[in-house]
Amino acid sequence: MRVVGEGMEPTIMNTRDALQRAYAEGLDLVMISPTANPPVCKIIEYQKYLYEQKKKEKERRANSSKVVIKEIRLSPQTDEHDFDFKLKHAIRFLQEGNKVKVDVFFRGRAIVYKEQGETQLLKFAEALLEYGKPEVMPRLEGKRMLMIIAPKK
Repeated sequence: MRVVGEGMEPTIMNTRDALQRAYAEGLDLVMISPTANPPVCKIIEYQKYLYEQKKKEKERRANSSKVVIKEIRLSPQTDEHDFDFKLKHAIRFLQEGNKVKVDVFFRGRAIVYKEQGETQLLKFAEALLEYGKPEVMPRLEGKRMLMIIAPKK
C-alpha cells in the first residue's frame, strides 16, 4: 500500500510496516482511497480526521439553499382586485427567493371553464415575468390546474 502523512514522502510498504510506523508515531493508519492501485493510506490522528469531515459536511449543508414553495390559489372567476392582491403576495415571495405554486381550483361544475383557468394562470405568469419565470406550465391535475414559478437569480 502507498503510505502518506505529514513530514514524510509517499512510500510503498506492506501493511505490517505501515501499522508499526503509525504506532511508533502515536497516530492511526487510515485508508483514504481503497480503490486506487495500490491502495492509499494516511498516517493521521483519526479523531481529528473525523472532526474535520463533520465540519466540512456541516459547512456544505449550511451553504446549500433550501427550496420553499409558497402556494397561491385562484378560481376561474377571480376578480381583478383579488387577482392583484394575490399578485403582490407572489411578487413578495419571489423577491424572498421562494418558488410560487399557483393553482386554479375548479369547484363543482366549474371544470367546464378550463380555458378560463388556463387564461388566469398565463395572465399571472405574464405579470410576474420580471420577478420569475414559469418552471412548470399550466397543467390539469384532477380538479386543479397548476403552475410553478421560480424566482430569477
